[in-house]
Amino acid sequence: MASRLRRFGVTAAGVAIGAALSTYALKSSDISPHHVQMEEMQRIRRKRTLPSRAEQVKSLQSGEEFDVLIIGGGATGAGCALDAVTRGLKTALVEADDFASGTSSKSTKLIHGGVRYLQKAILGLDIEQYRMVKEALHERASMLRSAPHLTRPLPIMLPVYTWWQIPYFWVGIKAYDFVAGDRNVKSSYYLSREDALELFPMLRGDKLRGAIVYYDGQQDDARMCLAISLTAARHGASITNHVEVLELLKKKNETGKEVCCGAKVRDNISKKEWTIKAKCVINATGPFTDSIRKMDNPTVKSICCPSSGVHIVLPGFYSPPQMGLLDPDTSDGRVIFFLPWLNGTIAGTTDAPCDVTHNPSPSEDEIQFILSEIKSYLNKDVDVRRGDVLSAWSGIRPLVSDPNKGDTQSLARNHIVHVSDSNLVTIAGGKWTTYRAMAEHTMDAAIKACNLEPERGCVTDGLWIEGAQGWTPTMYIRLVQDLGLEVEVAKHLAISYGDRAFAVAKMAALTGKRWPIIGKKLHPEFPYIDAEVRYGIREYACTCVDMVARRLRLSFLNVQAASEALPHIADIMAEELKWSKEEREKQIKACEHFLHTQMGQQVNRQLKEKIPVNLSKEEVDLYKKRFDTIDKDKKGYVSIPDIKRAMRAYGDAEVSGEELHDILREIDTNMNGQVELEEYLQMMSAIKSGYISHSRFAAVAEQEEIRKEQERLRKQITVDRSGGGL
Repeated sequence: MASRLRRFGVTAAGVAIGAALSTYALKSSDISPHHVQMEEMQRIRRKRTLPSRAEQVKSLQSGEEFDVLIIGGGATGAGCALDAVTRGLKTALVEADDFASGTSSKSTKLIHGGVRYLQKAILGLDIEQYRMVKEALHERASMLRSAPHLTRPLPIMLPVYTWWQIPYFWVGIKAYDFVAGDRNVKSSYYLSREDALELFPMLRGDKLRGAIVYYDGQQDDARMCLAISLTAARHGASITNHVEVLELLKKKNETGKEVCCGAKVRDNISKKEWTIKAKCVINATGPFTDSIRKMDNPTVKSICCPSSGVHIVLPGFYSPPQMGLLDPDTSDGRVIFFLPWLNGTIAGTTDAPCDVTHNPSPSEDEIQFILSEIKSYLNKDVDVRRGDVLSAWSGIRPLVSDPNKGDTQSLARNHIVHVSDSNLVTIAGGKWTTYRAMAEHTMDAAIKACNLEPERGCVTDGLWIEGAQGWTPTMYIRLVQDLGLEVEVAKHLAISYGDRAFAVAKMAALTGKRWPIIGKKLHPEFPYIDAEVRYGIREYACTCVDMVARRLRLSFLNVQAASEALPHIADIMAEELKWSKEEREKQIKACEHFLHTQMGQQVNRQLKEKIPVNLSKEEVDLYKKRFDTIDKDKKGYVSIPDIKRAMRAYGDAEVSGEELHDILREIDTNMNGQVELEEYLQMMSAIKSGYISHSRFAAVAEQEEIRKEQERLRKQITVDRSGGGL
C-alpha cells in the first residue's frame, strides 16, 4: 500500500509540474496554433471540378517542371500535397499503389494525443514527449474541425478494478484535459460501478470499482486520406495513384552540387514510363522510407524500424455504439483499444518487430492474443469466439531513428524531417493525428532547402477537407426526403462523402420498389450501394481492391461479405472502365488474393483445417444423417446442384449461382468444388468450439433434414387417422 501511495504522490507531483509546463507552453511554445485568416483563404483558388485520373496523368506527362514532387500517397504525403498547393506551389504527387493503401488505412481509427505518452512525459519530466502530446492534441482539434463528416468525438472508458487506482487514473486523465486546454474535445468524468455497467453492459462487473471516461476523436482513416488527396487535387495539385517511382533524377545546380530534380516513373495501370521534373522531391513513403533514400544514396544507413500492429473486427454487439474501452495494462504491458466503428467493433493493436512488405498479413497468434485480452474485460454472457472475427489486418508502423542526430540507436518518438546532401527531403515517423503538422514542417524545410518561392505561408490549420463545407449532422434527412434513399444508406453517404453525398446519390440506380426508390445495395448486410462504385472511379479507384478496401471499407468490416459482393462490384467497374472479360477475371482474382492474405481469410481457413473433430458419437450420427439427406444420389459428397435443390425445396428459389458458390466455399477447405463428409464434420466441430460463428451450409443441411422428416411423418398419417370426427 505504501508503494502505491508513493506512486500516486509522484503522479500528483508530476501533474503539478505538468501544469506549470503547460502554462509555459501556452505562452511561449513553438507549437502555437495557426488560425486560417478569412481574407487569406479567399485568395486561394480552388478548382470547381475534380480532374479525371487521365487528366492528372496527362498533367504529370506534360514535361513542365513542378515546384514539388511528393512520393507517397498516405496521410503524410497527401498532407504535404495539400500544404504545398495551398501555399501556391506547383505540386505533383505519385503513389505506387492506391491512396492510403499502406499504414494509413490500417490504423486504430483514433485521433488522439496519447494518454500514455503524457503519463511518461510527466513521470519522466520529458519536455520533448510533453510537446509531442500537446501538438497532437492541437491537431486532434484541427482534424475534428476540418472534416466533421469523417470524424467524431468518441468517449473511451477506462475501467478500474482497484480502489487506489481511481484517483491515480482520474488525476492522469484530468492532466490530459488540461494539456489540451481550449482545444479539449469534452471534459473527462468519473463513473460509479453502476453507471459504468449501464453505459457499457458488456463489461465484467465483478470487482469493478468504477470507471473514468475521457474523450478522443475517431475517423474513417482511408476515406480521410482520400479526402485530403481530393482536396489537394481540387486546389490544383496533380496527384495520381498506381504510379511508381523507378529512379530519382539528379542534376548539378549553380554551385556544382548534384541535387534531385525529379523522378522516372511508371504507370502500373497503362505500363507507360516517363519522367517528372521538379525543383524539390519529398520522400513520404512511410515504411518504405529507406528504399527511396537508397535510390538517392545507396550507402545510407537504414533508419526505419518497422513494427507490426494487428487489429481485428468483431460484430457490433461486442460494444455499445457510442462508447470505447481502453485496456491500459495488458498481460505483456501493451495497450489495447476496444472501439465501435461503422457498426462493428475494432480491437487492437499488437506491437511486434516485422519486415517491410507491401502485403502485411495478420497471424493467428496475434489474433488470439487480442481475443484473450478482450475476454478478461467482458462479462460471462459475452462468449468471445474466434468465429466472430469478421476481418483482421496488419499495419506497419514506421518507427525511425533520427539521421539528424549522431546516435542512430535511439528511436524518435516524434516525426523527423531530414534533408540529404542532394536535397531529397524525407519525412518519417509520427502518427496519423499529426499528419498536418508533419506536412507543415516538411514544407517549411523543403522551401528552405530548395529555395522555393511560395505565395503564402501554411494555411491548412482549419482548412475544410473534401465534403466538409456544406455538411450538417442532419443532412441525411434531405437525402431521404428528396431522393428516396433508405435512412441507413443516407446516413452512411452523409458521413462518408459529406456534401458530396448528393452527387453520389444522383448516380444511384432505381430499385424498382415502392421504397427505397433508389440505391441498390451491394450486400444486404451493409449500406453500400451501386452508385458508390461508379463514384469511386471518379475518386481515382482503378482496381477492385481500391474499391472494396479504401472506397467502401467493406473488406475491413467483413471479409466474407466483401468476397460475396466482389462479383457485383467487378461488373460495375468493368462497365465503367471498359474492362474486357479477361481483365474482369484478373481483377477478381487479384482482389480475392488480397482478401485471402491481407484481410484475414487465410488465417481463418488455415485455422478451420487444423481444428480437431471433437464431436460426440450422437453428434456424428446426427450430422451424417443430415449430410446423407442432402447427398440424395449417395455420391459421397455434396455439390452445387445438391445445395440448390435443397434450398429450392425449402422455398428459396431466388438464390443466385454466385450465392451458391459462396455457400460452398465456406466449407470446401480442399477447394475441389465439393463437400466431403469429413469437411462437414470438421466445420460442425469448429462451430461447436466457437472457431466459427455460423454457416449457411449447416443451416441448409438442418433445414433439409427437418423437411424430410416432416415429409416422412405426413406419409405415415392414414386417411382414417386424419380427422373428421363422429
